[in-house]
Amino acid sequence: MPGKTDVPVGHKLCRQCGEIKPHGDWHRNATASDGLATRCKVCKKAQGRAGHLKRQYGITEAERDRMIAAQGGVCVICQDCPAEHVDHDHETGKVRGVLCFNCNAALGQLKDRPDVIRRAAAYVEGNLWNPTLVAQGVYRQPS
Repeated sequence: MPGKTDVPVGHKLCRQCGEIKPHGDWHRNATASDGLATRCKVCKKAQGRAGHLKRQYGITEAERDRMIAAQGGVCVICQDCPAEHVDHDHETGKVRGVLCFNCNAALGQLKDRPDVIRRAAAYVEGNLWNPTLVAQGVYRQPS
């Protein structure tokens, strides 16, 4: 039969990428005639990631990749680690940029509140909590 690909025993052709891969590279599907999914694990994962970006943030992988390129490939906050996590405003849903895991988690822990983030920066810089010892055990805090 012309156009038919010979697939070795223990392997399957992925409809998505067109590659022949061993059965271990497939998820199980009890309803399929061969017991395996129609797409390999790699393609299924890529499809899931693309769907998540579209559903959650309303952007495509290409749009996310352009944002990362515009940032020089690094997190816009620490400017050190690779940009991998889409950051968005939880109230408006608007995408702000792509951050590293730690910076994205830090914003979340600080509840995306600019006032708290500014106080955290002041604290780290030593400007917020710098009490003066007035008497034994008695401290005066800066106003």
